[in-house]
Amino acid sequence: MFRRIEARIVNPLLGAEVPLPSYATEGAAAMDLRACIEAPITLQPGGRVLVKSGLAINMMDPGLVAIVASRSGLSLKHGVRVAQGIGVIDADYHGEIGVILANDGEAPYVIEPGERIAQLMFQPVVQVGLQYVERFSIETERGEGGFGSTGRN
Repeated sequence: MFRRIEARIVNPLLGAEVPLPSYATEGAAAMDLRACIEAPITLQPGGRVLVKSGLAINMMDPGLVAIVASRSGLSLKHGVRVAQGIGVIDADYHGEIGVILANDGEAPYVIEPGERIAQLMFQPVVQVGLQYVERFSIETERGEGGFGSTGRN
């Protein structure tokens, strides 16, 4: 169904109670990252915290990027999300993955050891060479229209 690529992980970083990330179903696009912490962390409303995952990866394919994304249920039910929208883990980064969580909710949220805190997804990367030009050689119907220009009138 999906193309499979191998990546290495550094196992000793994981706590004994924290299972390795895995795909929950055959059709899942992302794996759950868990909090690799010794004690609960309370995330106050409006607050941010860096939560260690206990996972370091070495992607064997330099044409990949790992993306850290919010878990929908955590965001909907508690207002807890990945703070910067998404986290980008470059192929040449081999350190531990940390997840910056933000609490947009109205109540404190307690992050428990081993709790699923984010999703980890792998995507192909294309690097683009930028070139300065005086003007664009191709005009489009949309042009410079943005911020709702193609939406409702």
